This record gives sequence, structure tokens and C-alpha cells, in this order.
Amino acid sequence: MAQSRSLLAAVVVAAGLAGAGWFASQGMARLKTQDRYVTVKGSAEKIVDADLVVWPLSHTVAGNDLPQVQRQLDANTATIHEFFTKAGFKADEIVVSPPRLEDRWAWAYGENRPPERYRYSTTVTLRTSRVADAIAAVRRTGELVSRGILIGGQDGGGSAPTFDYTQLNAIKPALIAEATAAARKSAEQFAKDSGARLAGIRSANQGVVSINDRDQGSPQVKTVRVVTTVEYFLRD
Repeated sequence: MAQSRSLLAAVVVAAGLAGAGWFASQGMARLKTQDRYVTVKGSAEKIVDADLVVWPLSHTVAGNDLPQVQRQLDANTATIHEFFTKAGFKADEIVVSPPRLEDRWAWAYGENRPPERYRYSTTVTLRTSRVADAIAAVRRTGELVSRGILIGGQDGGGSAPTFDYTQLNAIKPALIAEATAAARKSAEQFAKDSGARLAGIRSANQGVVSINDRDQGSPQVKTVRVVTTVEYFLRD
């Protein structure tokens, strides 16, 4: 009787070991299959027109007579404001920043003192969605210079407008879908070439959405680019 029980126990143990071995082998097989994957990237681009212009026109007046410097700065500010209103822009599209006064003699002595003591400056900024009208006004900036207004500070460097595109959320889903489709197409080609086929997605990353000028000559035209990175499992 004891011998029968020992035999039965041995059979149970053997069956358990065999079952454990089968499950272990299946787990290793799944691990081996799931460990195979391919990483691919897909991109999509769209050309869009800017829908916002921010154009800061900074200007500076220098001199030794502070009241005269202030009057000249006020006159120049009024001239720039008039320049924008005559171009058809509304008052709520034009913002005048508080003036900045610099006493250049405060920290300079003797021969190191500049010839003009005061430098007074401010910025008149146009912020508008009327891109075409703003571009037309930019081309007439020389009118301000001809009236003695030093645009951009003492160096005369000027103030360039910035063109932005604000409707990214409206086009982003379609671009992501297009980029993801491109990534899957690349993964399918890789799987085909390697004698495998795609399984599920291991991971996915939208990546970076960039908005850049199409070229230096037309900053009002933008290129929106989306890049996605996707990892796919491979199976035989």
C-alpha cells in the first residue's frame, strides 16, 4: 500500500514538472516573439499661411535737453501711430509701450562721457491678423525714416515683424494620422523584407511638431511638420 502511494506521488510530481516545463516553454516562446520589434519614423508636412503679425517698431531719441528729448519722442510716437492708422489698422491693434529713459552720464566721467547725455526710447507694436496689409505697410517703412525717425535704436537696425501661425490644433490631428500611416508603411516594408509580419504596437511617440519659415524670402509662409516614432512587434 505504501509502495502504491509512493508511486502515485512520483507520477504527480512528474506530471507537475512536465506541466511546468510546458508552460515555461510557452512563456519563453512568447517572450522570444514579443522581443522582436522594429522602430520606424513617419513624417508629414503642410504649407500654411501665417495668420498673425507682431511688428514692434522701436525708436530712440538722444540729446542733452531732457524736455526736448521727451517732446521729440512723443512726436515720433504719434507719427508711427498715425502711420499705422493711415494704413487702415484699428486702435486696438496698436500698442505703445512705456518709454525707457537712460542717463548715460550717470556712470561715465570725464573723457568717457558720451556727447549726448539722455537716451529716450519706446516701442509701438502692431499686432494684427491682417497679414497682407501688414506686409504692405512694411514696404513703406522708409516713410518713417524720411521723417527723421530712427527705427530700431541708435544703430538704425530696424525692427522686423514676426509672422505666426495660430491654428495648429485644427490641422494637427490630420498630420499625426498621416505621419503614423507613413510610419506603418515603413514598418510593413521592413517586415516583408525580413520575412516577418507586424503584430501590435509596442510603443508610440508623437515626437516634435515644428513650425518654420518655408524660406528666408517669405517668412509669412510656414511649413508645419510632424514626426512620429512607432515601435511594432514582429512575428513569424
